[in-house]
Amino acid sequence: MVKENNLSEKGKKDLALVEKALNGSQPAYAELMEKYRESIYYMMLKMVSKDEDAEDLTIEAFGKAFNRLHQYSPSFAFSTWLFKIASNNAIDFIRKKRIKVTSMETGFTNSDGEAIVIDVESSERDPEEVAIHAEKVKHMRNIVQTLKPRYRELIEKRYFLELSYEEIAADMDLPLGTVKAQLFRARAFLADLMEKTKDAI
Repeated sequence: MVKENNLSEKGKKDLALVEKALNGSQPAYAELMEKYRESIYYMMLKMVSKDEDAEDLTIEAFGKAFNRLHQYSPSFAFSTWLFKIASNNAIDFIRKKRIKVTSMETGFTNSDGEAIVIDVESSERDPEEVAIHAEKVKHMRNIVQTLKPRYRELIEKRYFLELSYEEIAADMDLPLGTVKAQLFRARAFLADLMEKTKDAI
C-alpha cells in the first residue's frame, strides 16, 4: 500500500496500523477498534437511539471495515472511510427496521415493483415454529463446536452465557478492544458456516 502525503499525522499513524493489520497483526486490529469504537458508538446511538442496537451496529461496522480493509485507499483518512461504512450500515438497519413496522394495510413495494403485504407477527410461536427454532439453535451450537477454541469460547460467553464485553474481557484477561475485534471475527466465521450448512437444518 502506497502512503499518501496528504494524510495528517493521525492519518499516517492509522495507515501504519492498517498495513500491520493487513499483514495479520491482531494488536493492530484491536488498536484501530479501540481508537474509534467510542466515536462510532456515539454516532450509531444518535442514529438509532437504543444502546443495544448502537453497540451491535458498532461491532458490525468494524467487522465490515476490517473485512474490506484491502479496499481502503490512503488517498483519504481511514477514519473518514470507517465512518462512511458505519453510517451506511446504520442507514440499512434503519430502513430494514422501518420495513418491519410497516402496517399490514399499506405494505411496501420491492425493487421489482411488486406490492408486498406484511402480516402482523404474533409474539408467540406456534408449535411448528418452536420446533424449527429449536433445530436452528441446536444446529448453531453444533457449528460453534467446530470453531477454533478462542472463537468458540467468545461466542459461548457472549451469546450463550450472555456476558457483556467487559465481563468477557475480565474473565479471559484480555483488553476490551481485543475481545471486540476477535468477537466480530468469530461472528463472521460462524455466519459463514451457518450459511454454508443451512440446508442441514
